[in-house]
Amino acid sequence: MAGGVGSRFWPMSTSKYPKQFLDVLGIGKSLIQMTYERLLHIAPKENIFVVTNECYADIVQQQLTELTKNQILTEPIRKNTAPCIAYASAKIYALNPNATLIVAPSDHLILKEDKFVETVTIAIENANLDEKLVTLGIKPTRPDTGYGYIEFSDEKEIFPGQVTEVKHFREKPNKEMAELFLKSGNYYWNSGIFIWRAQSILNSLQKFKPDLFDLFAGDLSFYNTNQEQKKYKSLF
Repeated sequence: MAGGVGSRFWPMSTSKYPKQFLDVLGIGKSLIQMTYERLLHIAPKENIFVVTNECYADIVQQQLTELTKNQILTEPIRKNTAPCIAYASAKIYALNPNATLIVAPSDHLILKEDKFVETVTIAIENANLDEKLVTLGIKPTRPDTGYGYIEFSDEKEIFPGQVTEVKHFREKPNKEMAELFLKSGNYYWNSGIFIWRAQSILNSLQKFKPDLFDLFAGDLSFYNTNQEQKKYKSLF
């Protein structure tokens, strides 16, 4: 997902050139390039898709030159995460009904890439059991009010590689609530990274967000054709 406008990283990041396209570490690679290279440890390049606003399509193509035009999904207007996921899931399902998806923001900085790959591999194994929808939590180190939180069901400490059920997703808290979350021990930061089978997320959308499902997955015939962008834009 690469559609963010970069408002939280201003003035370095602007709406015309948001942070996912910036070399924030000064190493000659932008955050989206680092994300792409990280995902290459898990999936081949032809299986990596970018969802972005149409005004960023040229920047994505310039920075990720190995991607084809069919791998750059452009949205005509900015929506929230759910339509982005619905669009990508429907398109990929039309390509491969047995696909397993990793949904990842393009602006994350992950230094321990080996641990990331190990964790995602475990998540994929679990997502392929039944219709599990898996998300990654990050153990908090401070009562941060800038992140959403995941409340998990086991009050005992969980260790990397373990999977447990989510009780609630909590919005960004105030300072007092964040301190309670940290103290309780069963709240993790919400990473915004999700792993699931394409079929599983579409089934969930059909059950819980039928309007969204009908909009994006009611008709799969135009995906991955030369009519895709025209048809997709007409949905808005």
